[in-house]
Amino acid sequence: MRFVKGHGTENDFVILPDADATLNLSARDVAALCDRRAGIGADGVLRVVRTKLCPEVAGQAGAAEWFMDYRNADGGIAEMCGNGVRVFARYLVDAGLAAPGEFAVATRGGVKRVRLGVSGDVTVDMGRPLVLGESRAVVGGRECRGLNVNMGNPHLACAVEEPVAAFDLGREPDFDREIYPEGVNVEIFNVVGDHRLSMRVHERGSGETRSCGTGAVATAVAAAHAAGETTGTWEVWIPGGMVTVTLAEDTSYLSGPAVLVASGEWPALL
Repeated sequence: MRFVKGHGTENDFVILPDADATLNLSARDVAALCDRRAGIGADGVLRVVRTKLCPEVAGQAGAAEWFMDYRNADGGIAEMCGNGVRVFARYLVDAGLAAPGEFAVATRGGVKRVRLGVSGDVTVDMGRPLVLGESRAVVGGRECRGLNVNMGNPHLACAVEEPVAAFDLGREPDFDREIYPEGVNVEIFNVVGDHRLSMRVHERGSGETRSCGTGAVATAVAAAHAAGETTGTWEVWIPGGMVTVTLAEDTSYLSGPAVLVASGEWPALL
């Protein structure tokens, strides 16, 4: 089985080309691929498959030829991944499956339009963030209140006074499971300048990651909400680098690097 390895601000993925939908990818397979000691190592898996061959998203086939079948590192299925879709788009262009410019990608979170050249950053239209009120989580033993933001997947973005480096994100935060029955991505952030944020994240099914694209947008939404703003552009600094989030009246955009670093063969699925 062929694979490609890529990352977006060090949020890394194993990419599995499967144009004809022949792979039967189990949660165990995904966890083995993502294992950083016994496998290739990644925060998640991106299966590249023709949209029309996947019943769950076949209705998007008229808008997007390719479906990003995203799985978290524990094998769980996820709706959307902002860094992942940028890496996915970079792979499509580099593999000759899509032309540089603007095109659509099918996801479980809906069709996402991406824009990229033959090199450089990738921009994705992330859609309109859905703000669902406030909630709380206990992160590393500290209670944090934040904004419940849905980006096609659930987020709790919490502004904190202590430096984000002071928090222990090594274990899953405690959150209200009635509000988030399928789990939640929890972000903590500091405002460190004018429209400039520092963020860390615990992603459901993957643990702390070096970056989270949907989480960066949710964090910008939370910062804007606290400042009484609805539009604007934010720099979001994460351990893996920096992404730019632009909030418009009816949508949001995420821009940042997407890099392919290796390719090879995996001997067999388990």
